[in-house]
Amino acid sequence: MPENKGKSPKIIAVVNQKGGVGKTTTAINLATALAATNHKTLLLDLDPQGNASTGFGVGQQERSDSIYDVIMGQAGLDDVVIETDVPQLYLAPANVDLAGAELELVDGGRRSHRLQDALLAYCGEDQAYDYVLIDCPPSLNLLTINALTASDSVLVPLQCEFFALEGLSLLLRTVERVRNSLNPSLSMEGVVLTMYDGRNNLAQQVQDDVRDYLGDDVFQTVIPRNIRLSEAPGYGMPALMFDHRCTGSQAYISLAAELIRKNKRLQAA
Repeated sequence: MPENKGKSPKIIAVVNQKGGVGKTTTAINLATALAATNHKTLLLDLDPQGNASTGFGVGQQERSDSIYDVIMGQAGLDDVVIETDVPQLYLAPANVDLAGAELELVDGGRRSHRLQDALLAYCGEDQAYDYVLIDCPPSLNLLTINALTASDSVLVPLQCEFFALEGLSLLLRTVERVRNSLNPSLSMEGVVLTMYDGRNNLAQQVQDDVRDYLGDDVFQTVIPRNIRLSEAPGYGMPALMFDHRCTGSQAYISLAAELIRKNKRLQAA
């Protein structure tokens, strides 16, 4: 049964300012895995590229009402949220209009709190979401700041590559600034290592370095390089629907289970 019935959902920003690290793949498949375990889940596509929306087969014609309208105060989330083909999983899609939102918000009131305000208005007990995941753009811009301000925690997909720790340090400094100025309760959900290739000595070294640096803030589950994860968006579906037996899908199922266990421990503490 859902663990959060009648309570506020756990809101998690999926963030990395570097593109191509498996951020959207993680948002799509983690949300799917959470929904598959009977946790009502909402995925907010906050990336102007709209890849999370595409990954669920939502065409451009179905995005006339989008998260852009919510950010600009022209609509509420109840106006834009749609059902996906995954039971218990809902999506607020994005379109290219979102690319101009940052400039339009420069002189706007509560410009860093637009998403937070929208979620507070939408996620009442009648919605009963367990988890809200926010797929952020690959930059530390005002949209990402909105996501961090609205969230309870931050999930960082981190590619196992040479410059991984350097980029992570920049992101953690941004999280700390948001915590100090906008959202004092923001915490680290964890870092999930992605695109791991066990045949590559560098990947193992990066994993060791990240675990030494962050300790328990790194999920035990590691997401491997897997062609089925790359193919699934082309068919407009999560990898867990495209091929639930592939190693990538199984890794995201494991990640969801680990995240659920972690949050149950926190609730019980």
